[in-house]
Amino acid sequence: MSGTPSPRPGQPIVFRNGIVLTMDDAHTVLPEGDVLVIDGKIAEVGVDLAAPDDAFEIDAARGILMPGMVDTHRHMWQTAMRAYGADWTLTQYFVWYYLEHGMKFRPEDVAAGDLVSALDAVESGVTTSVDWSHGLRTPDHGEAALEALATSPGRFVLAYGNLANAPWEWTQDPAVRRIIERARDDSRLFGAQIAFDVPGDESFPERPAFEAAKELGLKVTTHAGVWGATNDNGIRIMYENGVMQPGNIYVHAATLSEESYQMIAATGGTVSLSTESEQTCGQGYPPAHALRKHGIQASLSVDTSVWFSADMFAAMRATVGADRSFEHFQAHERGETVTHAMIRVEDVVDWATRGGAKALGRYDEIGSLEPGKLADVVLIKNDDSPTMTPIVNPYGHVVYQAGRGDVHTVLVGGEPVKFDGKLVAGDLPSVRQKLENTVEYLRSELGDETWKSGMNPEVPEVEILTNPYQYRRSEAAHTH
Repeated sequence: MSGTPSPRPGQPIVFRNGIVLTMDDAHTVLPEGDVLVIDGKIAEVGVDLAAPDDAFEIDAARGILMPGMVDTHRHMWQTAMRAYGADWTLTQYFVWYYLEHGMKFRPEDVAAGDLVSALDAVESGVTTSVDWSHGLRTPDHGEAALEALATSPGRFVLAYGNLANAPWEWTQDPAVRRIIERARDDSRLFGAQIAFDVPGDESFPERPAFEAAKELGLKVTTHAGVWGATNDNGIRIMYENGVMQPGNIYVHAATLSEESYQMIAATGGTVSLSTESEQTCGQGYPPAHALRKHGIQASLSVDTSVWFSADMFAAMRATVGADRSFEHFQAHERGETVTHAMIRVEDVVDWATRGGAKALGRYDEIGSLEPGKLADVVLIKNDDSPTMTPIVNPYGHVVYQAGRGDVHTVLVGGEPVKFDGKLVAGDLPSVRQKLENTVEYLRSELGDETWKSGMNPEVPEVEILTNPYQYRRSEAAHTH
């Protein structure tokens, strides 16, 4: 792969003869289509397109072209400890964050996590990510996060947060405000959000944080409907105080009542589904069914790779599986059989692309392959893999068959960040060194015993019931 010529910076690019999932309003699919990219934007989508003489041509035959995917909720800094918490519960995560590892992160450790997570995202076809950055305990941590995102390939929204302190305090800090304003206005980023939660205190101490977001012209992103942490009371209090604004993102939104979903829908809110997280942590059952019922715009997210998969293929697959499992479970309890699935693979591809763009209020720029939009383009193609042939149902192939290893080319603003299956942007060796330093530091700070016990939590004892139906040799003669 290293010997394959790649496009020059700024060179026009034309993809030829791919299956094009435009994800436009009509969900137009071109069985053998071309996508032309000029000056960082999509110039044309069609068949047998004329291209400039100097255009770099990419053979997309036997492949699928789709918009860059959009992740609306990823704790990027935690990628510095990828997979450490694979056997956790949500309670163990809170111990890790509030009492142990999370409080040890220095600004450079936050930056290291952000840097590798950024590369992780674009390498898998996620061209836009919201960094739900709730580990920014000091302005120095915030500065480190901002610079890491701004210098990474891809589009990133800094959702500034600090769960170690009260949001009505840190949002009033002039130093923090300046960082958020810079993130909002920095052309290297894709904007900013304010990230904090509303547990449900009737006195509504979070009001100043909402007011700060309004003053800064930013949307709020909040974990809602998380069992034992945020619930219907928080939604009600936000609604009664008039702070549920269009464009606010409610992450998880599980364990909520019908009335709470109605409030989110009525106020123009959107929901970020992190299905692997909801299935594993116990926030509540992944609520895709409730979002469809109430007409709430959904987007997808991976949450945190300290725990879960770091790509949207896994997120799409998990979301379909969880929703269909729930549908079958409910039907079986009624003594019925499901004959037609409600959620379709096309739905989750929509949520992973245009759904995320709509949640960020940027569907006029990203989320579909249409002329005039930013050229964030993903080609899924792998001629060396039998899994990529035949392609008869492209939506089904994206969700159930393909994986991040099948991502051939990723463009962000017309520039390749991955080409011919290889990451071609960023400085992975340098990032790897930073991560090694972070892991070594954290391990030494915590000590081997805490480090090992945190990664290997105890398994609860389980009583195994006596089975009255097991075969007993003493009764063999009588039985037969």
